Amino acid sequence: MPDDVPGEVVRDARDFGAYVRAGGWAFALKVARSVRPGGEAAGDTAKVSAKAFAELAGCSPERVMRYYKAWDKASDDGLVPYFEALAPGQDVELPDSDVWHTYYTSRSSAGSERGTAIAAAAEAEGIRPTKALEVAENPTALRAAILADPSTAQAARAALLDRLQEDPVLQTGLARDIARTEDLKKAVAAETQAASRIGYVRQIVENGQVKTPAGQTIDAPAELRAEAERHLSLIDELDEGEETGEWASDAYDSVKDLVAQTIQANPELRLQERRTKFYSSLQKATKVFEELTFDDVDDLDTIYEDDMLQRLEELQEAITTCITALRKAAPGE
Repeated sequence: MPDDVPGEVVRDARDFGAYVRAGGWAFALKVARSVRPGGEAAGDTAKVSAKAFAELAGCSPERVMRYYKAWDKASDDGLVPYFEALAPGQDVELPDSDVWHTYYTSRSSAGSERGTAIAAAAEAEGIRPTKALEVAENPTALRAAILADPSTAQAARAALLDRLQEDPVLQTGLARDIARTEDLKKAVAAETQAASRIGYVRQIVENGQVKTPAGQTIDAPAELRAEAERHLSLIDELDEGEETGEWASDAYDSVKDLVAQTIQANPELRLQERRTKFYSSLQKATKVFEELTFDDVDDLDTIYEDDMLQRLEELQEAITTCITALRKAAPGE
C-alpha cells in the first residue's frame, strides 16, 4: 500500500472491509456495546438508552431497537455475547454476514401477525423475509411490476392460485370480478368448454367408454380409443402456456364423428340411440309442460293471448298424433 494514502481513506477502507465481512453485525455491535439492556439502571453502566443513542446517531429509536433485537436473538443462539458482557468500545468476533438477515428485520411490520406470516412464507420459499416484507409494504410497486413484466405477472398468478385454495373470501371476490368483466367471462367460458371437451376425450382413453349424443354410455371400439389416445397425447405435450382450445375442438370433433359412425354401423345400437333420444325428449317436454300452471292466476284474462291458445291447440294435435302412432306400434295392436 502506498505510504502517502490519507488516514481518512485507510479508515474508510478498513471500515468497508469489516462491513463486507460482517454485514449488519458491525453496526449491531455498536448498539449492543453502547445501549444498556432492559432492567439495567443508568447509574450502573456507562451505556446509554436506545433513545439517547438514536439522538446521537441522528436516527429513530425504532431503528436502533431493530439492531438491538437482532443482537438479542443471536445471543440467545450463542452466536454473539450477551449485552451484559460487552462494554463501550469493546470489539468481539462477529458472525458471518450471510446469517445477518436471519436475525435482523428491517421493517417494523415484521413484528405484527401479518408480518410474521409473510416472513414465515418467505422462509418457506427460500428467500429473505425482508424482501417479502418490502414487497408487501409497497403494493403500488408490485402492481407496476405485474403490469410491466410478464414473468412477474405469471408468478403473481401462480401465487394467487395457491392462495385461492385456502381463502374463500378471495375466491368469492375473484369470481365476482370475473363475472363483472365481459372479456374474462368469455375467456372462462372458452376454457371451461375446452376442459370439458378434453375431459370427454380423456374418459374414453382412461375408462374405455363413451357417452353418445342421446346420453347412452357404451364401450368404445378399439379404433375410437386409439383416435382419442392420439389426440390426448398431442394435448398433453403442449406447453403450460399454450392455448388448448383449438386442440380440444379438433379432438372432440374427431371423436364425435367416430361415435356417430359407430352408432350408424350397428343397427341395434342405432335403434337404442333413437329410443333413448325419444324418451329423453319426452321427459323434457313433460317436465316443461308440468311447469305450466294457472293455479296462482286469479284472472286468466290478465295473461290471455290468442297466440297462447293457438300454440296449445297445435301441441294437443301433435301429442294426439304421437299417441296414435305409438298405439299402432304397441305389441298386440
